[in-house]
Amino acid sequence: MGFDVIAVFNRALVAERENGAAFETENACKVYLDGVLYKETKRNAIEVFGLEPERTYVLKIEEADGSVSEEKVKTKKESFFLDVRYFGAKGDGVHVDTAAIQAAISACPKDGTVYLPAGTYLSGPLFFKSHMSFWVDKGAELLGLMDRADYPILPGVVRHLYDNGREYNLGSWEGNPLNSFASLITAIDAEDLDIFGEGIINGNADQSDWWVNAKVKRVAWRPNLVFLNNSKDVRMMGFTACNSPCWAFHPYYSDHLQFLCLNIQNPYNSPNTDGFDPESCEDVLLLGTMISVGDDCIAIKSGKLYMAMEHYKKTKDIKVRNCLLQKGHGSVTVGSEIAGGVEDVHVTQCIFKETDRGVRIKTRRGRGERSVLDNLVFENIRMDGVPMPVTVNMFYYCDPDGHSPYVQSQEETPVDYRTPRIGTMEIHNINATGAGASFLCAYGLPEAPIKKIVLENITASYRQEAERTPQCPIMMDDFPKLSGRSIYVKNIDTLVVKNVIFTDAADEKPELQNVTKQEVEGLRYLHNPKEML
Repeated sequence: MGFDVIAVFNRALVAERENGAAFETENACKVYLDGVLYKETKRNAIEVFGLEPERTYVLKIEEADGSVSEEKVKTKKESFFLDVRYFGAKGDGVHVDTAAIQAAISACPKDGTVYLPAGTYLSGPLFFKSHMSFWVDKGAELLGLMDRADYPILPGVVRHLYDNGREYNLGSWEGNPLNSFASLITAIDAEDLDIFGEGIINGNADQSDWWVNAKVKRVAWRPNLVFLNNSKDVRMMGFTACNSPCWAFHPYYSDHLQFLCLNIQNPYNSPNTDGFDPESCEDVLLLGTMISVGDDCIAIKSGKLYMAMEHYKKTKDIKVRNCLLQKGHGSVTVGSEIAGGVEDVHVTQCIFKETDRGVRIKTRRGRGERSVLDNLVFENIRMDGVPMPVTVNMFYYCDPDGHSPYVQSQEETPVDYRTPRIGTMEIHNINATGAGASFLCAYGLPEAPIKKIVLENITASYRQEAERTPQCPIMMDDFPKLSGRSIYVKNIDTLVVKNVIFTDAADEKPELQNVTKQEVEGLRYLHNPKEML
């Protein structure tokens, strides 16, 4: 079976087992470090802590079937080790430790490590720099202060004094360059930055007023928990991130990023607390992470129209593997702030559990001609208790003009610089149980139909009729509630359906409107699971 070493830090590493299981296997494997049993785990992504810098280890994994794989790994070097207590941090949960921790970060030399030992560290936003590590050890909690006055403001736009055409963009709010509070973890123009450990980064929003009147701007817009702006080669691993004032992780105009074996937790009713929102980023890996939040677990973005016109950068090469995505509105969402476009998304070996929707694509007129979504691949996924597994909506009613005739008219509208497009989207090897409203609901623009959707090797079973509540799979005006529907699509060039089985659906065939080309093979409707035998 084997494994791959995904990332090696100075004091930790992450490996990934090579198998086709989603997130974890039925039986645990054994993980050995230099011949000594380190732990047993069912998970495919394996984290190892307690390593020493610049040392070679032999990592061995023994599977339940007796197969064994091993590999030598050498940890990164570490120039100096700086304990935040050297700089006056108390870690008692009473004193404010912002200045002491920031002093340690600012003083850290190249390839050095700033260490947060066990304790509770009250802090405002911390600003990280390049070529350093930040170790949040087991038992350590970085706890956000509750007063807005303790949070610096990141201006949305700073204009050049002598050149009014140049802008420096720092703050961001829902796809526009707007003033926002700095995040507890903030990195601007940083590279070669590692943040790892078994501790907790807690935004403390459940004890403050960040979630009260969440859509009302008070001084500035709410902060994220983690914000990376124009950074590259950043890795985050192992820690728990919770109670974010707004989005938990917001990589922004940043490239070559890894987010590994994290635990992202926000209450199910906390507003706009997305788990992971890469925006205008390239080459991003999210691996082995558990997310349970109050909005979309993952939301892939590239800004609104202004950003696409003035600071254009598409989001490209996003990989999500071996993750558990639960609760929340959507498991993996693309949109709706995607004016720069999104290309090459690959989501595989994941569990979607009890989210409102599984795969969720949302856009609208006004996102612009650069908003092209293409090569979106979702495969080898188990969906448990997801009432609407796949939705594609080009009439999403967000923003102040979301209900306007321009956005919501179902009649053909002239194509211009504001017209978005959706290219190819593929859904393979999905096992969905507990479907409700529909399996696939896709509604393209009449003037810009969805290019192609592929459904292949799908098994989907539905809740019994008495357990289904009619719902609107897509958030658009004048769309009916559905219950037990299999496939409902409108305005699409090509629909491919191969080897798809629906059990206990309310209908007996797809509803197709304005579909130019259909390729249907091996589509079956069953009303008793035993018929599959």
